[in-house]
Amino acid sequence: MKISLIGIGMDGIRTLTKEAETAIQESEILIGAERMLAPFQNSGKQLLTAYKSQEIADFLHKSQKSSASVLLSGDVGFYSGAEKLRTLLHEQELHICSGIASPVYFADKLGIPWENMKFISLHGIKNNIVIHVRQNPYCFFLLGGEMSAEKLCQKLCEYGMKQIKIHIGERLGYPEERILSGTAEEFQNFSVNALSVIIAENPGFCRNMPFLIPESDFYDDSVPEHVPVTKAEIRNFVISSLEIEKNHICWDIGSGTGSVSVGMALHCPDGKVYALDQDFSAYQLTNLNAHKFGCDNIEIFQGTAPELLGDFPAPDRVFIGGSSGNLKGIFEIIRQKNPFAKISITAVTLETLENAVHVFTGFGTEPGITQIAVTRTRKTGNYTMLNAQNPIFLIWGSLA
Repeated sequence: MKISLIGIGMDGIRTLTKEAETAIQESEILIGAERMLAPFQNSGKQLLTAYKSQEIADFLHKSQKSSASVLLSGDVGFYSGAEKLRTLLHEQELHICSGIASPVYFADKLGIPWENMKFISLHGIKNNIVIHVRQNPYCFFLLGGEMSAEKLCQKLCEYGMKQIKIHIGERLGYPEERILSGTAEEFQNFSVNALSVIIAENPGFCRNMPFLIPESDFYDDSVPEHVPVTKAEIRNFVISSLEIEKNHICWDIGSGTGSVSVGMALHCPDGKVYALDQDFSAYQLTNLNAHKFGCDNIEIFQGTAPELLGDFPAPDRVFIGGSSGNLKGIFEIIRQKNPFAKISITAVTLETLENAVHVFTGFGTEPGITQIAVTRTRKTGNYTMLNAQNPIFLIWGSLA
């Protein structure tokens, strides 16, 4: 059986490629969601309304027809069901027909180049929003499910990005197509059709990864109580040593001001950081700094470890800035969830260093240890003095 997986573009008629049109004409049966089949109701072909990949594959495996086309919106390579169908139909003769994807169609309508665009799907799944807008000149959001255009704009406003330029494409390719442009603030209470997409335009996006953010940037007058902050040089070394990837799940235990949480979050825009501290002032500061630095990929919790860690997803990377004497219990949870997770611990005192090494070795791991000494300068009259900071020990390893 010859099976064509066809991207029908925006409306299935006007944006259909010649190759796709020929494949449809040569097919005995057309399969797709009701919206995909609507333009072909009068084609005289057998139509099967189905959108679940397994259901479609089961039908095609049993069918006695010689040819069929599965109609998919946009392009088969852009958040499409074609990928799963390729796997389920790997024994069949497959013909792939590319279509015009919604970001290409919409960007061309707006006169915006799309080669440097970040693509994020919010179609029935949760994903980060603000961190992507912060780091990219253009972001394309495929909406659907819980996340509407209104809620997306509210999220941007919550994180201080109310002036970001927003373009909304509603029912693209259809007669009632509507394109709207404005700011996140203007659209935060504006309802549009669920079948919509968004391009967020941020000319002031972050062009480089900030590493040595000063400690003073993590304090706020609204939280006067002193909360420990990891020195910029130490923080940079810790985050570098963890080798965080873009989609990693990270834990920051004893988050303090949230400086390490922010550093982690900037390195995993497609992942999540779970920050935990038992002190309410630390919880407040971490929350304030997550918003200040546009890191909506930080989830913040007040409480103690290991009690709350059982509800966290399995980590890829863990930083422990404070354990309140519960290091062994924390390690037990990490080993249960992911023994291959890379762990970094900072210690100011020899007792903390000794305990960290003891716990690591108790789990059968010989940790790596680095001692870091930072000296800054300060002016005293006409002279420049050396101002040594407390040396810090970094202990790292995994439990696998």
